[in-house]
Parts: sequence; C-alpha cells; structure tokens
Amino acid sequence: MTSLDHNVETAEIDKFSALAPRWWDEHGEFRPLHQLNPHRLQWIQGHVDLKDKAVLDIGCGGGILSESMAAAGAKVVGIDLAEASLQVARLHALDAHLDIDYRLVSAERLASEAPRQFDVITCMEMLEHVPDPASIIQASAQLVRPGGWVFVSTINRNAKAYVAAILGAEYLLRLLPRGTHDYAKFLQPSEVSAMGRKCGLETADLAGLEYQPLSQRFRLTSDLGVNYLLAFRQTAR
Repeated sequence: MTSLDHNVETAEIDKFSALAPRWWDEHGEFRPLHQLNPHRLQWIQGHVDLKDKAVLDIGCGGGILSESMAAAGAKVVGIDLAEASLQVARLHALDAHLDIDYRLVSAERLASEAPRQFDVITCMEMLEHVPDPASIIQASAQLVRPGGWVFVSTINRNAKAYVAAILGAEYLLRLLPRGTHDYAKFLQPSEVSAMGRKCGLETADLAGLEYQPLSQRFRLTSDLGVNYLLAFRQTAR
C-alpha cells in the first residue's frame, strides 16, 4: 500500500463488503441512507444544477446517491475501496439503465492522476469511517475545478450526537448495526471547515439532517447537532 492508498481501515472495508448484497434493500441495514438520500440530493441541487456536470461520488458504496445524481443528468464517477459494493453498484445501475463509471480507487490516488476534472464532488457519510478525513478533503480540493462544489456530510461530535447516532440509532431504534460508528471519529463542523480552508475550499453553506422517530423520517433543518451537510466552493485559481 502506497501513501496514496493509506487512508483506509481494513475492518471498515470488510464490514461494508459483508453488507454489500443488501445495499438496495430499503428495509435493511442501509434503510437510513435510502431515507436520507432524497434530502441530500435536494440540498445539492439547491446549490448547483447537476445536468451535464462531471460529478465524483467519493465512497459511493452501492451507488444510492450516484444513481440519483445520474438520473438528474450528471456524468457520474463513483469510487470506493470495497469491490463487493462496487459490483452491486454496477449491476444495479445496469438494471436502472444508468451510465455510471464505478472505479476501485482511492480519492488520493485519483487526485494524483486526474486533478481538476470534476465540477462537483460528493462525499457522504464517509469521513467518519476513515483514519484521515483531512486527506479526503485535500483530495477533493485537488479533484474539483476552480469554482466547483464539494459536498460532504458526516456526524457532529457532542453528547447529543452520541445519544442519537450511537445509543439511539444502533441500540434503541436499531436503525444501524451495532458498531457502525466510532464516536471518536465524529467531526465538528468547525473542524471540517478548517480542513477545507487549509486547501483552498471556502465553506459556503451548512444544514442539518434530523431524524424524527415518530414519523421515522429525516428532514433538513438548521440544527447541526447530529447529522449535518457542508458545502464547499473551490476558490483556488
């Protein structure tokens, strides 16, 4: 493994590889991602028209967001380091008649090979699963074109997030398998913003994603206490 492929934990890859056949089961382990997805897409489209845009989906998994963006007219490349997930993504895109380029490559390696190739970068629910989230932000800054957008989502680090994302989601409501998240890897919005600032990305917008137990649905909100979305603009020329 070279320095361009260092930002991965084998246990995380193994975990998602084992779950790969269930990526598109909307009532299974990935149900929360299916529920989140319309709101993620809505928020992205509120900032940029995806039609004919070159889009990179980092940590695409089984392709839930990639397919939505492709259906909106984007030219999507999805990357992941779990081959089992990519195989599921390719087959599902084929069934959906969507042309998506799925690749087994790290963000860092792609940034070294194809800088400034994308109008939009998305990295959703991934930063909290890698050893070095700042490296992903740096790679995104290298991959996006001047004036382009980088959209990330992750989980805040505070008592509320611990109760909601771990105790609530994994133990009480059982929305996610136990052990899905490590509280120590959660990131405060100020930390993610600082990562972007160091590599020429300007924070343009923030929004929260709130789970409502009674309706069992998510909604966009101004509350960044648990799940949140952050939009960067590439200011480098």
